[in-house]
Amino acid sequence: MNRMPNTQSHSVMWVAGEPSGDLHGAALIEKLRMKAPEIDCFGIGGDRMADEGVEICRHMRDMAFMGFWEVIRHLPFIRRVFREMRTLMKKRRPDVLVLIDYPGFNLRLAAMAKRFRIPVMYYISPQIWAWGAHRIKKIRRLVDQMVVIFPFEEDLYRSAGVNVRFVGHPLKDQVRVSGSSWSFLRQHGFEPRATTLALLPGSRQHEVAGLLPAMVDAFVRLQKEIPNLQGFVGKAASLSENTYLPHIKSIPRLKLLENETYEIMAHADFALAASGTATLEIAILETPMVILYRISPVSFFIARHLVRIDHIGLVNIIAGKEIVPELLQKRARGSILSRVVSELLSDQDRLKTMRLELRRVSNLLGPPGASARAADVLFGMLQVKQTAFTGGQ
Repeated sequence: MNRMPNTQSHSVMWVAGEPSGDLHGAALIEKLRMKAPEIDCFGIGGDRMADEGVEICRHMRDMAFMGFWEVIRHLPFIRRVFREMRTLMKKRRPDVLVLIDYPGFNLRLAAMAKRFRIPVMYYISPQIWAWGAHRIKKIRRLVDQMVVIFPFEEDLYRSAGVNVRFVGHPLKDQVRVSGSSWSFLRQHGFEPRATTLALLPGSRQHEVAGLLPAMVDAFVRLQKEIPNLQGFVGKAASLSENTYLPHIKSIPRLKLLENETYEIMAHADFALAASGTATLEIAILETPMVILYRISPVSFFIARHLVRIDHIGLVNIIAGKEIVPELLQKRARGSILSRVVSELLSDQDRLKTMRLELRRVSNLLGPPGASARAADVLFGMLQVKQTAFTGGQ
């Protein structure tokens, strides 16, 4: 394994503004430290990146805004954080700036890095294939290395003259489950032969507030149809139990679990999932699902006029068709959700077809090893910096 010589102390500034970015950033840093153990890492991230030794200068929980209107409401705060990061970058002069998704904020920071002659690696592309295609010109100008996780993104960027590499999706390394469904359900006092639902309302406060009541309503309705129906609610580590308990504490056979999200996904018969990264995790585990999405009416109105794709769910976008039902805005309510789930659970042929399509999506995400390949790209950028510092000696 190649390691970086200690002739100069190297540093990398990181910006991950969302839970999925924290997860993937932490996995990348873990692999990078195998090559450069002493590297100094700092910036915006979450608990997982902190566990990998990143100095968290601003926690990502402060940045978790979703939807156009929500971002507009918090613009003064976002500008303040940007000024903090600009000052930090100018003071500490990292060797590379690594940006993870979060494009509105990150592309502005990339422009600042360009001014300071700091190379920029963008890991996990802005979704320009969905909206904001004009940003590709800005990306070509500001980003030294784009590292993408969806196969169709590589051709898109290369045709626009962007230096790009497809590494595969890091979830293929991270989604792992041990043990049997029988033992997991027994461990939590559930009947292994009964139908089990996974309720996954997202990782942001407003997501849970908007979607969990509908999911619980659907669960209660389905309990009247399906004998001994039982379910788990996946708790986000960044949120308090009080976010969830008022909605579920009086519901029989519905349990809140933390730090067992993959087990919940894998051992459930069906999942009710907020749109986002979780839908890909569920796809890798081949559990049938329905996707829910709800944002403020203003944000949704704006999105309808900007977004250029037919689907919201990542699994459907990657599949190129709707393989999983999507319930958006007013349709994301208990009465409709319970009807959709009931129809699917009673149709084994549709469930089998859905599982096969989810497996196809998982295969399209590439082989395991994405984080290691991304770390190789970043390590190469640091070596270029090292060579410049030593004069090629």
